Amino acid sequence: MSEAENDFESISIAIVGSGGAGAITAGSIILEAAGKAGWYGMMNRSVGPQIRGGEAAALVRLANQPVDCMAESYDLLVAIDWNNADRFAAEMPLASDGLVICDPERGPVPDIISKTGVKISEVGMKDLAAAIGGGRENMVALGLAAGFIGLSIEAIMAVIANKLSAKGEEAVTAGRLCVEAGAEHSATHCRNFNAGISAAEGDGRWLITGNEAVGLGAVRGGVRFAAAYPITPATEVLEWLAPALTKIGGALVQAEDELSSINMTIGASYGGRASITATSGPGLALMVESIGLAAASEVPLVVVDVMRGGPSTGIPTKSEQSDLNIAIYGCHGDAPHLVVAPLSVGDCLFTGQWAIHLAEAMQVPTIVLSDQSLGQARVLINKPADVTFLAKRKIYETNNDEIYSRYALTADGVSPMSIPGTPGGQYTADGLTHTIKGTPSSKNSDHIDQHDKRLKKIENFNYGNHWAKVEGDNASDITILTWGSITGAAREAIARLAKENIKVRLVAMRLLAPFLKDKFLESLEGSSRILIIEQTHSGQFHQYLRANCDLPGQIRHFHRPGPHIIGPDEICDQIRNWEKS
Repeated sequence: MSEAENDFESISIAIVGSGGAGAITAGSIILEAAGKAGWYGMMNRSVGPQIRGGEAAALVRLANQPVDCMAESYDLLVAIDWNNADRFAAEMPLASDGLVICDPERGPVPDIISKTGVKISEVGMKDLAAAIGGGRENMVALGLAAGFIGLSIEAIMAVIANKLSAKGEEAVTAGRLCVEAGAEHSATHCRNFNAGISAAEGDGRWLITGNEAVGLGAVRGGVRFAAAYPITPATEVLEWLAPALTKIGGALVQAEDELSSINMTIGASYGGRASITATSGPGLALMVESIGLAAASEVPLVVVDVMRGGPSTGIPTKSEQSDLNIAIYGCHGDAPHLVVAPLSVGDCLFTGQWAIHLAEAMQVPTIVLSDQSLGQARVLINKPADVTFLAKRKIYETNNDEIYSRYALTADGVSPMSIPGTPGGQYTADGLTHTIKGTPSSKNSDHIDQHDKRLKKIENFNYGNHWAKVEGDNASDITILTWGSITGAAREAIARLAKENIKVRLVAMRLLAPFLKDKFLESLEGSSRILIIEQTHSGQFHQYLRANCDLPGQIRHFHRPGPHIIGPDEICDQIRNWEKS
């Protein structure tokens, strides 16, 4: 458990087991019950790439204040069984005073855990569950964890009753008895390790994932059509959108592949509906040609890329930020488009809504770069503030006095777009260079005019202060420069460093393309030392920044690929070492 001067308290637990053992279910119940008890929290999962079976771990961090990143060590590890647990044990290192609870009948403790010297307590979860009619080992594990962290049985039962009510009263009773049995053993065997945290004040927490939040943001922004092909870890965006769109008169179509889904999205948008698709890196690779078509024909759309470890199939169930290059540079030719990235799970809602607004206002394809650690993380947060972004494109209204110029060279670069069937609003929309009326052309003047038009509309747009989050001490000469999911760890690191009288500023970029050079350099004024942090192997973010401007002062670069997410301690060490040098 960590505690700071501002009374921040947190505790982290991991529940592991083979596929189907219910480890993820147990973790989800703990998180939801913690919210009912007044806590904040975050849960991510670590699973193998198998279609069925394999290893699974629920990684949960609870706190009395909002948290935006997972812990770097765990106070408790409950092992329902040890099936392939060695594959992800490195992702959940135990604190020096941590505790492992396991069933001696479920195999030996892996060396990677036993050799750390942590306390190991053996509890016969299998026997305890078997003694209860309809008992499940994961519910016993749930009770063990609840007893360890001081979470009330009643808070847990409120969640279990809701989840198991459809299975009948017997299932609810069995769940309660298993939880009580686990909690009783925890009180007996773990009393010296109890690490409960104080309840936070307030209620009305939201329990939401990044994938759900980006879908909600899209709907609030005006999306009424989605087409997509399922892919890990983006599928939950589609699963959330399907019923949500139906309720408001929209529709989701499951396409046969990513090529079909992006082209259906273009077609629906051409027809006048704000439209979206969601995918991951391999799917984005298939979509880039059609994104270029949308840029050339100025058809707005949003592509949500929930990034995973690459290249190729990579590690489908783990997180990375390595799609940055393809998102920015992937289209052939000069195809101006937008790339935005949420900075937290809660920010997925804002960024999803903002992305729709930007795409529609400028009639431009927009890529949202989320990742597995944001998309599939489930968090307890305060209700996000409402924002007013609502998709609104310039619509052509019939003018019988002149022939419609779909691609007219307007002052802001955005031309009125007709909806099919509008009298006098017919035009050709394809990928060929064209005149202002959409007629294909090979003239140099038309080619340059349309290039200039498409670039101008995104360069001159007023993005306001939403392009980045600039936080911390403006008087500091040290700045952490990052983007996306690393923002949460950077924020926590800055808070820790402040208690050591080390002042650090944060610049976390939400708008990655176009690159707003003037605003970017303004945010770094006064910085003589800049630490760039990213979750890639080759340093794509660092290279992108250097390609667009000369960075001021001394530059240090901390990066590595996934799946092990960069944490606050590592960031703090980078700054501390710099202070000592």
